[in-house]
Amino acid sequence: MDVIPAIDLLEGRCVRLYQGDYSLSQVFNDNPVEVAQQWVEQGATRLHVVDLDGAKTGQLVNQAAIEAIAQAVSVPIQVGGGLRTQASVQQVLNLGVQRAILGTTAVEQPQLVQQLCQEFPGRIVIGIDARNGLVATHGWIETSKVLATQLAVQMQKLGAAAIIYTDIHRDGTLSGPNIEALRSLAQTVSIPVIASGGVSSITDLLSLLALEPQGVTGVIVGRALYTGDISLREALRAIGPGRIQDVPPNIDFSTFA
Repeated sequence: MDVIPAIDLLEGRCVRLYQGDYSLSQVFNDNPVEVAQQWVEQGATRLHVVDLDGAKTGQLVNQAAIEAIAQAVSVPIQVGGGLRTQASVQQVLNLGVQRAILGTTAVEQPQLVQQLCQEFPGRIVIGIDARNGLVATHGWIETSKVLATQLAVQMQKLGAAAIIYTDIHRDGTLSGPNIEALRSLAQTVSIPVIASGGVSSITDLLSLLALEPQGVTGVIVGRALYTGDISLREALRAIGPGRIQDVPPNIDFSTFA
Protein backbone atom coordinates (compact mmCIF):
# COMPACT_ATOMS: atom_id res chain seq x y z
CA MET A 1 0.00 0.00 0.00
CA ASP A 2 1.29 3.46 -0.89
CA VAL A 3 1.92 5.94 1.93
CA ILE A 4 1.49 9.37 0.35
CA PRO A 5 2.56 12.49 2.28
CA ALA A 6 0.23 15.47 1.94
CA ILE A 7 1.41 18.99 1.24
CA ASP A 8 -1.42 21.49 1.67
CA LEU A 9 -0.69 24.95 0.28
CA LEU A 10 -2.20 28.13 1.69
CA GLU A 11 -0.74 31.45 0.56
CA GLY A 12 2.37 29.59 -0.62
CA ARG A 13 3.04 27.94 2.73
CA CYS A 14 2.70 24.36 3.91
CA VAL A 15 -0.21 24.15 6.38
CA ARG A 16 -2.70 21.72 7.86
CA LEU A 17 -6.36 22.45 8.52
CA TYR A 18 -8.60 21.00 11.22
CA GLN A 19 -11.70 19.35 9.73
CA GLY A 20 -11.23 21.48 6.63
CA ASP A 21 -11.69 24.74 8.53
CA TYR A 22 -9.60 27.51 6.95
CA SER A 23 -9.75 29.54 10.17
CA LEU A 24 -8.05 26.68 12.00
CA SER A 25 -4.95 26.43 9.84
CA GLN A 26 -1.53 25.67 11.29
CA VAL A 27 1.60 26.62 9.37
CA PHE A 28 4.25 23.89 9.42
CA ASN A 29 6.75 25.31 6.94
CA ASP A 30 7.07 28.42 4.81
CA ASN A 31 8.97 26.44 2.16
CA PRO A 32 6.85 23.65 0.59
CA VAL A 33 9.71 22.60 -1.71
CA GLU A 34 11.83 21.87 1.33
CA VAL A 35 9.00 19.78 2.74
CA ALA A 36 8.57 17.85 -0.52
CA GLN A 37 12.27 17.07 -0.69
CA GLN A 38 12.23 15.92 2.92
CA TRP A 39 9.45 13.39 2.27
CA VAL A 40 11.16 12.05 -0.84
CA GLU A 41 14.45 11.68 1.03
CA GLN A 42 12.58 9.61 3.60
CA GLY A 43 11.25 7.25 0.94
CA ALA A 44 8.00 8.73 -0.40
CA THR A 45 7.19 7.41 -3.87
CA ARG A 46 4.35 9.89 -4.51
CA LEU A 47 3.26 13.27 -3.12
CA HIS A 48 -0.25 14.65 -2.66
CA VAL A 49 -0.45 18.43 -3.11
CA VAL A 50 -3.57 20.52 -2.50
CA ASP A 51 -4.02 24.17 -3.44
CA LEU A 52 -6.29 25.23 -0.58
CA ASP A 53 -6.62 28.76 -1.93
CA GLY A 54 -7.58 27.28 -5.28
CA ALA A 55 -10.18 25.00 -3.71
CA LYS A 56 -11.87 28.02 -2.19
CA THR A 57 -11.63 30.37 -5.19
CA GLY A 58 -12.15 27.87 -7.99
CA GLN A 59 -8.91 28.57 -9.82
CA LEU A 60 -5.23 27.73 -9.41
CA VAL A 61 -3.58 30.09 -6.94
CA ASN A 62 -0.42 28.34 -5.76
CA GLN A 63 0.84 27.54 -9.24
CA ALA A 64 4.39 28.75 -8.52
CA ALA A 65 4.74 26.50 -5.48
CA ILE A 66 3.30 23.50 -7.34
CA GLU A 67 5.68 23.99 -10.25
CA ALA A 68 8.63 24.37 -7.90
CA ILE A 69 7.74 21.11 -6.13
CA ALA A 70 7.33 19.25 -9.44
CA GLN A 71 10.73 20.45 -10.61
CA ALA A 72 12.45 19.70 -7.30
CA VAL A 73 11.45 16.04 -6.83
CA SER A 74 11.73 12.97 -9.03
CA VAL A 75 8.61 11.18 -7.77
CA PRO A 76 5.11 11.61 -9.25
CA ILE A 77 2.88 14.22 -7.67
CA GLN A 78 -0.88 14.52 -7.75
CA VAL A 79 -2.53 17.92 -7.37
CA GLY A 80 -6.02 19.07 -6.49
CA GLY A 81 -7.76 22.29 -5.55
CA GLY A 82 -9.46 24.70 -7.94
CA LEU A 83 -9.30 22.48 -11.02
CA ARG A 84 -12.69 23.22 -12.52
CA THR A 85 -11.98 23.81 -16.22
CA GLN A 86 -10.21 21.97 -19.02
CA ALA A 87 -7.68 24.80 -19.14
CA SER A 88 -6.81 24.56 -15.44
CA VAL A 89 -6.32 20.79 -15.65
CA GLN A 90 -4.13 21.21 -18.73
CA GLN A 91 -2.24 23.96 -16.92
CA VAL A 92 -1.44 21.87 -13.86
CA LEU A 93 -0.45 18.82 -15.91
CA ASN A 94 1.88 21.03 -17.95
CA LEU A 95 3.71 21.89 -14.73
CA GLY A 96 5.01 18.34 -14.52
CA VAL A 97 2.19 16.96 -12.37
CA GLN A 98 1.29 13.33 -13.06
CA ARG A 99 -2.34 13.32 -11.95
CA ALA A 100 -5.01 15.99 -11.52
CA ILE A 101 -7.59 15.62 -8.75
CA LEU A 102 -11.14 16.84 -9.38
CA GLY A 103 -13.59 17.40 -6.55
CA THR A 104 -16.24 20.07 -7.01
CA THR A 105 -16.13 19.51 -10.78
CA ALA A 106 -17.14 15.87 -10.30
CA VAL A 107 -20.39 16.96 -8.67
CA GLU A 108 -21.21 19.99 -10.79
CA GLN A 109 -19.76 19.12 -14.22
CA PRO A 110 -19.70 15.34 -14.78
CA GLN A 111 -19.63 15.88 -18.54
CA LEU A 112 -16.35 17.76 -18.16
CA VAL A 113 -14.95 14.89 -16.09
CA GLN A 114 -15.80 12.48 -18.90
CA GLN A 115 -14.10 14.75 -21.43
CA LEU A 116 -10.98 15.06 -19.28
CA CYS A 117 -10.79 11.31 -18.63
CA GLN A 118 -10.82 10.76 -22.39
CA GLU A 119 -8.29 13.52 -23.05
CA PHE A 120 -5.93 12.52 -20.23
CA PRO A 121 -6.43 8.77 -19.71
CA GLY A 122 -5.13 7.48 -16.39
CA ARG A 123 -4.36 10.98 -15.14
CA ILE A 124 -7.71 12.09 -13.71
CA VAL A 125 -8.44 11.20 -10.08
CA ILE A 126 -11.64 12.07 -8.24
CA GLY A 127 -11.44 13.51 -4.75
CA ILE A 128 -14.56 12.59 -2.82
CA ASP A 129 -14.65 14.58 0.40
CA ALA A 130 -17.57 13.52 2.54
CA ARG A 131 -19.36 14.94 5.54
CA ASN A 132 -21.75 12.40 7.09
CA GLY A 133 -21.67 10.44 3.83
CA LEU A 134 -22.56 13.44 1.64
CA VAL A 135 -20.08 15.01 -0.76
CA ALA A 136 -18.71 18.43 0.18
CA THR A 137 -17.63 20.94 -2.48
CA HIS A 138 -15.93 24.33 -2.91
CA GLY A 139 -13.09 23.66 -0.51
CA TRP A 140 -15.41 21.75 1.85
CA ILE A 141 -17.37 24.94 2.49
CA GLU A 142 -20.60 23.59 0.94
CA THR A 143 -22.25 20.19 1.36
CA SER A 144 -24.17 18.67 -1.55
CA LYS A 145 -27.00 16.14 -1.45
CA VAL A 146 -24.93 13.59 -3.38
CA LEU A 147 -23.93 10.38 -1.62
CA ALA A 148 -20.23 9.56 -1.74
CA THR A 149 -20.87 6.03 -2.99
CA GLN A 150 -23.19 7.24 -5.76
CA LEU A 151 -20.61 9.74 -6.99
CA ALA A 152 -17.87 7.09 -6.93
CA VAL A 153 -19.90 4.75 -9.13
CA GLN A 154 -20.69 7.55 -11.57
CA MET A 155 -17.05 8.66 -11.79
CA GLN A 156 -15.86 5.10 -12.40
CA LYS A 157 -18.23 4.86 -15.35
CA LEU A 158 -16.84 8.13 -16.73
CA GLY A 159 -13.29 6.78 -16.70
CA ALA A 160 -11.69 8.07 -13.50
CA ALA A 161 -8.37 6.40 -12.68
CA ALA A 162 -8.90 6.32 -8.90
CA ILE A 163 -10.90 7.73 -6.00
CA ILE A 164 -9.43 9.63 -3.05
CA TYR A 165 -11.87 9.42 -0.15
CA THR A 166 -11.63 11.90 2.71
CA ASP A 167 -13.83 11.88 5.78
CA ILE A 168 -13.93 15.58 6.64
CA HIS A 169 -14.83 15.01 10.29
CA ARG A 170 -11.63 12.96 10.64
CA ASP A 171 -9.31 15.17 8.59
CA GLY A 172 -6.60 16.85 10.63
CA THR A 173 -7.95 15.42 13.88
CA LEU A 174 -5.64 12.40 14.36
CA SER A 175 -8.78 10.47 15.38
CA GLY A 176 -8.30 7.52 13.03
CA PRO A 177 -9.67 6.77 9.55
CA ASN A 178 -13.31 5.93 8.86
CA ILE A 179 -12.79 2.24 8.17
CA GLU A 180 -16.43 1.36 7.57
CA ALA A 181 -16.96 4.16 5.03
CA LEU A 182 -13.79 3.17 3.20
CA ARG A 183 -14.77 -0.49 3.15
CA SER A 184 -18.21 0.38 1.78
CA LEU A 185 -16.74 2.60 -0.93
CA ALA A 186 -14.07 0.09 -1.95
CA GLN A 187 -16.69 -2.64 -2.25
CA THR A 188 -18.83 -0.37 -4.44
CA VAL A 189 -16.24 0.39 -7.13
CA SER A 190 -13.51 -1.58 -8.87
CA ILE A 191 -11.03 1.28 -9.40
CA PRO A 192 -8.40 1.96 -6.71
CA VAL A 193 -9.44 3.84 -3.58
CA ILE A 194 -6.98 5.99 -1.65
CA ALA A 195 -7.80 6.73 1.99
CA SER A 196 -7.39 10.17 3.51
CA GLY A 197 -8.19 11.79 6.83
CA GLY A 198 -7.59 11.03 10.50
CA VAL A 199 -4.55 8.74 10.29
CA SER A 200 -2.61 9.10 13.54
CA SER A 201 -0.52 5.98 14.07
CA ILE A 202 1.03 2.87 12.59
CA THR A 203 -1.94 0.99 14.02
CA ASP A 204 -4.27 3.12 11.88
CA LEU A 205 -2.16 2.28 8.84
CA LEU A 206 -2.34 -1.42 9.60
CA SER A 207 -6.12 -1.19 9.89
CA LEU A 208 -6.16 0.29 6.39
CA LEU A 209 -3.80 -2.39 5.12
CA ALA A 210 -6.51 -4.92 5.95
CA LEU A 211 -8.66 -3.19 3.30
CA GLU A 212 -6.02 -3.51 0.58
CA PRO A 213 -7.50 -6.76 -0.84
CA GLN A 214 -10.79 -4.87 -1.28
CA GLY A 215 -9.17 -2.12 -3.34
CA VAL A 216 -7.80 0.44 -0.87
CA THR A 217 -4.39 0.82 -2.49
CA GLY A 218 -2.97 3.85 -0.71
CA VAL A 219 -3.27 6.27 2.17
CA ILE A 220 -2.60 9.98 2.34
CA VAL A 221 -1.04 11.09 5.60
CA GLY A 222 -0.81 14.71 6.65
CA ARG A 223 -0.82 16.08 10.18
CA ALA A 224 0.58 12.91 11.78
CA LEU A 225 3.74 13.21 9.69
CA TYR A 226 4.19 16.87 10.56
CA THR A 227 3.65 16.37 14.30
CA GLY A 228 5.92 13.32 14.40
CA ASP A 229 3.15 10.95 15.49
CA ILE A 230 4.11 8.85 12.46
CA SER A 231 7.57 8.42 10.99
CA LEU A 232 7.35 8.12 7.21
CA ARG A 233 10.21 5.63 7.16
CA GLU A 234 8.47 3.45 9.76
CA ALA A 235 5.16 3.73 7.92
CA LEU A 236 6.76 2.59 4.67
CA ARG A 237 8.42 -0.32 6.45
CA ALA A 238 5.10 -1.31 8.00
CA ILE A 239 2.72 -1.17 5.04
CA GLY A 240 4.75 -0.30 1.94
CA PRO A 241 4.70 -2.72 -1.01
CA GLY A 242 6.37 -6.00 -0.09
CA ARG A 243 7.34 -4.78 3.36
CA ILE A 244 4.82 -6.65 5.49
CA GLN A 245 7.66 -8.68 7.01
CA ASP A 246 8.87 -5.52 8.76
CA VAL A 247 5.72 -5.09 10.84
CA PRO A 248 6.53 -5.30 14.58
CA PRO A 249 5.96 -8.87 15.83
CA ASN A 250 3.58 -7.77 18.58
CA ILE A 251 0.94 -6.61 16.07
CA ASP A 252 -2.11 -8.88 16.00
CA PHE A 253 -3.60 -8.67 12.50
CA SER A 254 -6.82 -10.39 13.58
CA THR A 255 -7.89 -7.15 15.24
CA PHE A 256 -7.98 -5.39 11.87
CA ALA A 257 -10.06 -7.91 9.95
